[in-house]
Amino acid sequence: MEKEVAQIVEMGATAAQARAALRKYKDVMRAAEKIFDGEFADVMDDDVQPSDTAAKPSGRAERPRMITPEEDNSDAETGSDIDLNEDDDEDEYIDYDSDYGDPKPFTTASADPYAGIFFSKDRKEEVIEVEEEPESIFIPGVAEPLKLLTQGQWMKGCPEGSEQSFLFGIYAGLSEGVCACPEECGYSIPRAKADFFAIYPEFSTYIQHLKEIVRQKCRKCSSTFCLACGERVTASRDQSGKLTLDENPLFHCANLQGVILGVGLLMLEQIFAEQIGDASFAASRTGNSKKRKVSTPSTPVPDPDEDDDIYYGSPPSKGKKPKAAGIGYAGNGREDNSGQLQALAIQSSKDLKVGNLLKEVREFLPNLHREGGGKTSDFLPHPTTLAHLRRRFNYVSSTLLRNDSLSDMSDRNVLYFELFEWLETISNHESLASMMAMPIMVVSSIKAVNTKKVGGRSQIRERTIIYEGSSGPRELLEAIVIQATAAMKGLEGPRGVEQPKEEMTEEQKRLTGTDANGKGKGKAPAINGIDPAASHENRKLLEFCHRIIATASAIDRSLRETKGGAFLQRLKASLPKVPTSIADATTSIGVEQELNAGMTDEELQKIYMQWATRVRFEYCDLTIPPSEGTKIDDEYSPSFKHYFNQEARMLANADIPKRALAIAKELAVLTTNLPVAWDSSIFLRVDEGRVDVIKALIIGPEGTPYQNGCFLFDIFLGSSYNQSPPSIRYITTNGGKYRFNPNLYADGKVCLSLLGTWTGPGWVAGKSTLLQVLVSIQSMILCDEPYLNEPGWSGMAGTPASKAYSANVRRMVVNTAMLANLKYPPEPFGEVIRTHFRLKARQITMQLDKWLADDDSRQTSADGGGTPLSKMPGQMPNASGSGNVFKSDVDEMKALLFKLQMDSGALGSTSRAA
Repeated sequence: MEKEVAQIVEMGATAAQARAALRKYKDVMRAAEKIFDGEFADVMDDDVQPSDTAAKPSGRAERPRMITPEEDNSDAETGSDIDLNEDDDEDEYIDYDSDYGDPKPFTTASADPYAGIFFSKDRKEEVIEVEEEPESIFIPGVAEPLKLLTQGQWMKGCPEGSEQSFLFGIYAGLSEGVCACPEECGYSIPRAKADFFAIYPEFSTYIQHLKEIVRQKCRKCSSTFCLACGERVTASRDQSGKLTLDENPLFHCANLQGVILGVGLLMLEQIFAEQIGDASFAASRTGNSKKRKVSTPSTPVPDPDEDDDIYYGSPPSKGKKPKAAGIGYAGNGREDNSGQLQALAIQSSKDLKVGNLLKEVREFLPNLHREGGGKTSDFLPHPTTLAHLRRRFNYVSSTLLRNDSLSDMSDRNVLYFELFEWLETISNHESLASMMAMPIMVVSSIKAVNTKKVGGRSQIRERTIIYEGSSGPRELLEAIVIQATAAMKGLEGPRGVEQPKEEMTEEQKRLTGTDANGKGKGKAPAINGIDPAASHENRKLLEFCHRIIATASAIDRSLRETKGGAFLQRLKASLPKVPTSIADATTSIGVEQELNAGMTDEELQKIYMQWATRVRFEYCDLTIPPSEGTKIDDEYSPSFKHYFNQEARMLANADIPKRALAIAKELAVLTTNLPVAWDSSIFLRVDEGRVDVIKALIIGPEGTPYQNGCFLFDIFLGSSYNQSPPSIRYITTNGGKYRFNPNLYADGKVCLSLLGTWTGPGWVAGKSTLLQVLVSIQSMILCDEPYLNEPGWSGMAGTPASKAYSANVRRMVVNTAMLANLKYPPEPFGEVIRTHFRLKARQITMQLDKWLADDDSRQTSADGGGTPLSKMPGQMPNASGSGNVFKSDVDEMKALLFKLQMDSGALGSTSRAA
């Protein structure tokens, strides 16, 4: 009996409960079901004998189980009072996540019972999953044969050992055997797979089927019992005092909840995978292996987190830049929009279908706050509930939350609003709330195993699946919160200088149309922060942003109430964020610590990526402080440390709804999608009061003559943005002397077809973005052979003229984009530039040595793009200095890099205005 007790204890019961249940029911699975149905809730641990400790797994405390409130009926059993605010399920939570580490034993003195639990995305699990050929069955009243859910399909996608046992238990218990009358009169009803595991075309049809079969009446004693749990269905008293049965029989027990959520989420998962075109995933879940290609020994699967934090589109390649003619954006200026409306209609139809299914299935989620009060299964969720959510709902939610377009999400709000309802409902339940912080386990690779024949006809196929952790639901939601916050800031419009409030006289209030409290009467008040006078599109996006932020706040509030403040604090510390200052971002990941000379390149790259991801986007103050004596009033317009200062001041009080909406959408994307990589990154600084005033810093890509140089651009989003392109000026010109590229003039002009300053496909009104412009400059202007960007020279790749041009660019880069920027960092990128050179000092030192060895000893030409080098005899015109100047610059740069490695503050804080 000890072995059977240990099995039930492993499922989550106490040893005393296991012994009592086995004495009555003998069978392990039957005993476990009765325990989780609450039959042995009154069995206390005091009944455990000393020998029972042998049945308890080492290192794991016996856990109390959640207790359902007493049913108010004539057959209800008496019991002790229930405190619904107790953390009784905290150990149940630990059981689900025991693979994460050994939790600290809970005691009443513990301030944080979850202190020993941590969640790491470094987890890796290997699971053997089985694919079987599904059976089909004809159901009366259904035209087509229905497929029966196989055990392999039911178990798929679950890498957790403890959850697998629960899944297996409910499947085995409800697909075979008999359900005996609880009055022990000898009557029983056989169970079959078709009862609970037939896949109907519609979820509503499946629910109706369950309602028809779940309540059975004993033909011997006439008692009514539940086919799912075998327990008697008792009547409860309504408001008039009359005994009645619950009108919805599907909330009777936890078993029903477990099977309904499992089948419903399986249907949701399959429909969603088919709609988004994830055919391989849909095939893997339905068992149709003919559509899925599996390689041996393993097939790697892309990391879903990689695109979140590093690249937007294709990452810059090492030394393999397009041989472009400077046109930048390779899109078509005359876009065909003939099918756009039809595509939107199709998408809306798909979203409505998925949204409705989500709403139907959500009714059966454990919800203590449901209308009419909680049901039995709300207080006692089935142990498989968390497993269903983590493997099936997480697939849908993570796919939707990884959407990097806030505008697209807003347009699909019928689907996203329902998603937010799910997230809030899950976080509101003690036994499920921790799922918000758990990593989502995704398939990283698949190993094929030989197909086996069973019974001479049917076949099964075993596969070894490698699961790895990825970002959890709350972390994914935070990326959208950041976008929503940025969009709301963009929709605010220009923010003027705050004036000190002065008390108004009664005469002034009357003349200006204000009420007794000093509030204006001429404009309708904002409702929930939304101006009623705003355009429909602006209001729609703003409402959606408010909903996103409200959802995150509700989840955090629920986690604080159910898991405690310390749990929430640890979670929030791990979430992505836009730092309020460069110093905060630098310190938060330990960049200011002394770098170890023995660090590997991989360790340095990891630190660099963490730092760059944190600081790539930031709001800051780009204004010039007013001089002493300047009158600050409503007419005052601040000046900016910016090339487009005058243009910005002219639009200081402009109210252009379409422009505000375009900027809001742009900021939402930029906050989380700027390219970040060891090879090349883009950093952005946006004025906190004027989000149309922007500065960009692009790090020269590896493998190009611009490698590791810092190139600054001033950007202004004008009055007609985004019907027309932004205004951009190149700043890193050595005081207007150096032309670094045929497309980057010494006077700061940027030649790019997207900007309308070069021939080729141009800006598409309402479609093209600032991010496209920045990536085009990074990848197509700062390229490996800039000589080819000049018209007529594109066929001279690898020629001596092209090599000489690149050598000249390298000398200018060291002199200006490296040395000058490090000695006198342009605001507001001082800390970014210093940290960039500090973290990459080792690589840049080797790079400088190579550049010096490869140099052609020519003198530097200030206008390298003006004349074909093949026509330049001897040395280049407009020369500045001798061949030793480059070596001198390299030596000085290497000395500064050495100082940076030894002491980050060695250079002081001297900076210059850009």
